[in-house]
Amino acid sequence: MGQTTGFLTKSLTATAAVTRRRLVTYGAADGTGVQASGTAAAIVGVSSEIDTAIGERISVHMIGNIADVEYGGNVSRGDPLTSDANGRAIVATAAGQRCVGFAEVSGVLGDIGSVPVAPFIF
Repeated sequence: MGQTTGFLTKSLTATAAVTRRRLVTYGAADGTGVQASGTAAAIVGVSSEIDTAIGERISVHMIGNIADVEYGGNVSRGDPLTSDANGRAIVATAAGQRCVGFAEVSGVLGDIGSVPVAPFIF
């Protein structure tokens, strides 16, 4: 792992604490971001390798990056990934769920996998 390759990494102000390697969505105001919290969250990317406190700047690996992400359950390579309630990547299972991309590697709860960031709706 450890492979974030560079296209677009954007800095946003965290409006709540964001754990490293979690899925991120925009906050209520322009220029802000929060940890995603479920399959309906409009995922824009993956947080960097550093935990971020409220009010701090968070680096979000966006489209074009291959980002390390924490899994929230069993994932097989090629699975479409969405967010659990804690911003961890889980397998999308129903139409209309927001996804960050497709898993590059298989893993289980707590593993760090990788995902080419390319948001879409399942």
